[in-house]
Amino acid sequence: MSNRRILSLWFPRLGAERLVRAARGLHEGPLAVVEEQSNMQVITALNLAAQQAGLRVGQPVRDAHAMCGGLITRIRNVPAEAAFLTALRRWAGKFSPWVAEEAPDALVVDLSGCAHLFGGEAALLDVLQTDCADMGLSVQMGIADTLGAAWALARFAGQEAGSDRNGDAISQEARATRARAGKRRHWTKGGVAPQVVTAGGGARIAGPGQTYGALSPLPVAALRLDDATVAQLGRLGLRRVGDLLGQPRASLARRFGKGLVLRLDQAMGSAPEPVSPARPHVQFAVRMTMPDPIGLKEDLMAGIDRILPNLCAKLETKGMGARQIRLEAHRTDQAAEVLSVGLARPSHDPHRIRPLLELKIDQIDAGYGIDMLRLMAVQVEPVHARTLAGHADASRAVRDRLAGNTAVDDLIGKLGARVGLDAITRLHPASSHIPEKTAQTLAAAWSEPAQDWPRPPTPRPVLMWQPEPVMAPDTPTVPDRFRWRGRDWTLAEARGPERIAPEWWLDDPNWRSGVRDYWVVVTEQGHRLWLYFGHGGAMSSGWFCQGSFA
Repeated sequence: MSNRRILSLWFPRLGAERLVRAARGLHEGPLAVVEEQSNMQVITALNLAAQQAGLRVGQPVRDAHAMCGGLITRIRNVPAEAAFLTALRRWAGKFSPWVAEEAPDALVVDLSGCAHLFGGEAALLDVLQTDCADMGLSVQMGIADTLGAAWALARFAGQEAGSDRNGDAISQEARATRARAGKRRHWTKGGVAPQVVTAGGGARIAGPGQTYGALSPLPVAALRLDDATVAQLGRLGLRRVGDLLGQPRASLARRFGKGLVLRLDQAMGSAPEPVSPARPHVQFAVRMTMPDPIGLKEDLMAGIDRILPNLCAKLETKGMGARQIRLEAHRTDQAAEVLSVGLARPSHDPHRIRPLLELKIDQIDAGYGIDMLRLMAVQVEPVHARTLAGHADASRAVRDRLAGNTAVDDLIGKLGARVGLDAITRLHPASSHIPEKTAQTLAAAWSEPAQDWPRPPTPRPVLMWQPEPVMAPDTPTVPDRFRWRGRDWTLAEARGPERIAPEWWLDDPNWRSGVRDYWVVVTEQGHRLWLYFGHGGAMSSGWFCQGSFA
């Protein structure tokens, strides 16, 4: 027998009670959280007053307003509810280190070996009930050997299996089914009768090994089945979990699919269903409280020199490097001054981070004094250890290749502290034979330097611009004289042509002139120009100038 003990915490009014905690006055009347589903607003959460008025989750808002004229509605904020559930998961961590979220409104806690620290399971539920009452939250709880059983007890304990059919039909349907289910009640063969302990707040505790007896009287919906399957089982007279436990498994799988049998096995412990807690969030932050308020730049930098090495030590221990650092200076008037700096490469070296903070420290307004400094690595990335390798005569090249140019990275970081990291760019080679598309512009802080640039078939001009028309004869032969930019030019030398075709799979408006023949033209005035003759295509043919060599 497994020694696992699983606790299920269900917050049936989580969405509404979160809003009540955040806003004043909402607790005074009925409150509903609404969401648009299938072009219709429906209720997703209610407070206690709204439930007492007869409203229900899933009801259209128009019907709810007709039933309750004083109803207050608020639009559902899914990210805020998820963040609130995450906060509750951290709170539940004081009862067990194995806590998982069950979106959108529940938690699952593995209590194995933890309940005795609080005086037993019943005493633990009393503590949970008290804490939730202090937080203004409604909670329903269940403890059992399996996750499925605890889920069922938290939501359906004490409920009778009902039917939507009349009494005459109920008394006549599925007699063989109920007879077989009744015989299975003696499965313990003289053992101790199953017991379900009632704790405070309506919670239910199924003792170890008593899962069968705890689940048998519950409706089949407690097995986490979809509504269609529950309705189909009800029409066959299978309304309680005990009715299903008395049926042949092969027949259930053939009639309702393997999902029903799987849910039965998970609830009874025959199929594994582990509790997978979320990975704890590692936050790299340090702070320092001042004995007396400070306001001078030298004092602020002295405080940073005290806490920055601690932050870098935490980063180095985890093998991480900071890409963005945030400094919070909390003033005595409860206000806070915040500044952020970015690094071109992840680093945990305080000597590379400190100059960036010093560049922007003048932006902090100390006011009546600063009594607390907080330094946090907002964005971190792994930093891998690098080992130099290579022959003795190539050690310098290997070191530069592996370690990178830290001087350039520091320069990028310092310039980024002034103008922003996104404003500093570098060119990278691109896979294209079109001259103006052979390079792409990337942010220098978020890209590595290009190592090898592909060599073009012929030299490319230093300056390139959009093609400008050249007045010359409309023939492929290089003209001896032509007019460009309002001046007359005389040909001294020409080298070419280099034929470049457009990318046929892209419709580029600049290349609708079709195939181009490029020439390097040297004029008698001493200019080296990059001219091409367009062979027409979707546009008229002619000569154009697109660049200039040094």
